[in-house]
Amino acid sequence: MEKLVSHISGLTQINERNIQRVLELLDEGATIPFIARYRKGKTGNLDEQQVVSIRDTYHQLIKREDRRESILRSIDEQGKLTPELEKQINNIQTLNELEDLYLPFKKKRKTRASKAIEQGLEPLAGYIMNQADGDPYKKALMFVDESKDIHNADDAIGGALDIMAAWINERLQARNRMRKFVWENSVLFSQKSKEYTEEKAHKYKTYADYREYVKKIPSHRYLAITRGEKEGYLNVRFEVDNNLAAKRIEPLFVKTSGKKAELIRTALMDSLKRLMLPSLETEIRSELKQRSDKKAIEIFQSNLYQLLMSPGMGEKRVLAIDPGFKSGCKIVCLDESGNLLDNDTIYPHPPQKDTVQAAKKLRSLTDAYKIDAIAIGNGTAGRETEVFVQSKVKFNKDIVAAMVDESGASVYSASKVAREEFPEYDVTVRGAVSIGRRLMDPLAELVKIDPKSIGVGQYQHDVDQKDLAKSLEDIVIQCVNRVGVDVNTASKELLTYVSGIGPGLAQNIVDYRKNTAFVSRDELKKVPKLGPKAFEQAAGFLRIKNGKQPLDESAVHPESYYIVRKIAKSLGVKPEKLIRNSELLQQINPKDFVEADVGLPTVQDILKELEKPGRDPRENLKTFEFDRSLRTIEDVKPGMVVPGQVNNITAFGCFVDIGIKENGLIHVSELADRFISDPAEVVVLHQQLRVKVISVDTERKRIQLSLKQVE
Repeated sequence: MEKLVSHISGLTQINERNIQRVLELLDEGATIPFIARYRKGKTGNLDEQQVVSIRDTYHQLIKREDRRESILRSIDEQGKLTPELEKQINNIQTLNELEDLYLPFKKKRKTRASKAIEQGLEPLAGYIMNQADGDPYKKALMFVDESKDIHNADDAIGGALDIMAAWINERLQARNRMRKFVWENSVLFSQKSKEYTEEKAHKYKTYADYREYVKKIPSHRYLAITRGEKEGYLNVRFEVDNNLAAKRIEPLFVKTSGKKAELIRTALMDSLKRLMLPSLETEIRSELKQRSDKKAIEIFQSNLYQLLMSPGMGEKRVLAIDPGFKSGCKIVCLDESGNLLDNDTIYPHPPQKDTVQAAKKLRSLTDAYKIDAIAIGNGTAGRETEVFVQSKVKFNKDIVAAMVDESGASVYSASKVAREEFPEYDVTVRGAVSIGRRLMDPLAELVKIDPKSIGVGQYQHDVDQKDLAKSLEDIVIQCVNRVGVDVNTASKELLTYVSGIGPGLAQNIVDYRKNTAFVSRDELKKVPKLGPKAFEQAAGFLRIKNGKQPLDESAVHPESYYIVRKIAKSLGVKPEKLIRNSELLQQINPKDFVEADVGLPTVQDILKELEKPGRDPRENLKTFEFDRSLRTIEDVKPGMVVPGQVNNITAFGCFVDIGIKENGLIHVSELADRFISDPAEVVVLHQQLRVKVISVDTERKRIQLSLKQVE
């Protein structure tokens, strides 16, 4: 374990003692949110990303160690494990090098080399490789054997060369040198296949005749090319200068001149072309895929975090509209808790275009249900519906109308969760409800949808689905626990992501509160199967409003309530007097309450919570309005400066909603007047911008935007 901890420290630059404590806590069943929030004193104040990094690096190293043990066992069973070889295997740090070293010991299918060995030509191959004195062709005559299909010296030499090629391919030092050489010098070529047509494969036009050094190719480009290859529209190959490659490893094998040296060079070139380079190409493809997947997943994680942490309006009465043309606009009215009060349909757009009746119905519903805000889905007819609401409907009070990203709403409306929640309503009503609830609390609603369906990722269908699912689950868990959950109102889906809960306990909590609302955190212990460990992990993230214990509404963990009592006693007041009392709290020196198991960061967190109990880390919602003169892409002209909102961030730039069907792209080179390596340095999801239109391609439905020189 010490060796693993040391290695993790080297990779993550985190103190070994803190890594050890994190691993111990994880082994005890502690969750990442719990460790990051309530065990800061033990971990040296590590945040969630650092704890995740320790966990993931540990799992990767365990995988490597399992493979190491498997290799040692296999070689030992063959009776070929020497103390020197065992030491060499134990000192190797990468999986690739482990596999290289294991290569000579792998059970192989029938090969040219194995056939030559069966013919008894291994001594001749050794004689040539050792470059001893003598003529290799004269030596080869000794191996001529008609019964073994060796008719002359050339046949013997040919078989020996096959064996030598295999040996060269299996030499660890040669593979390491060649691996580095290929990474630095290989070129990826992408060309259109026979299946390629402009009509079917226009999105791969850039890669129809394309080349780029492997070491320079960015993740999004590699994923695009491999998708085109997978779909059959592109032919992809890797090329490297074979002569230069041969010169890189030739000194390892050629120690003299003459016939033997030439034969070794022949075997070496054969080994490169037939064995080593093809296997390294496979390895590099795998490595490129892993790197590209990792980058794409990181972008998806960042976007998802920003989306889930988007501010909502909170407990407001909302009228939500799921826009449409021919089928009309579905309307739902929701109370402050998101419960469905009423639903209807209006037809303000062609072909019916009954604007008078639609406006009348909207006014009637907003008055009847005391509506505070209107949520409008941003899909088909969304922009037209927003214009209709803002220009044609005269409300009797100030009502905020906001566009809401409806990505994934259709997935929710057809899901089992939606059917269970609204069994008597169809998908149109469920979809509108989802849109309205997103305006109130995006996090609480979006956790009901598979994160991959939310539409803020890049190449999400091309990356490793298991890694993607786990990474996105980490983000959802992080967001839910950072915000906290009202145990009396949260949905089962939201409760599921609370530290220590999971689906089973979430259902048990929902079932328990059907009879009576929770009045204290201690009451959670009465929930079936919610034992001491689950209570420890979950209690700090579950909030109870207007309960018996005022601290239950805060993020102060019940295990730390005694610290609050000590602080109150030091000031001569009751604990509840501390809550929201900045004047009293400023008199406290946090260091006075540090204990063996309670570090300074924990005390500081307690004081922050006492000042603003249950504070929401999300910002306040800002309303936004598009340029009303833009309806279609034909209205967009180069040189225009228009308002927009970032709705997706990729490795190559960000996409911006400017109020029409097509999103505009700000390429990374147009984000700033300085060099930008990562768009996330400049923009965040849902950021409101003023952007300049630099080009419009109406045929390909593409709009290029810029943040440079925007007046």
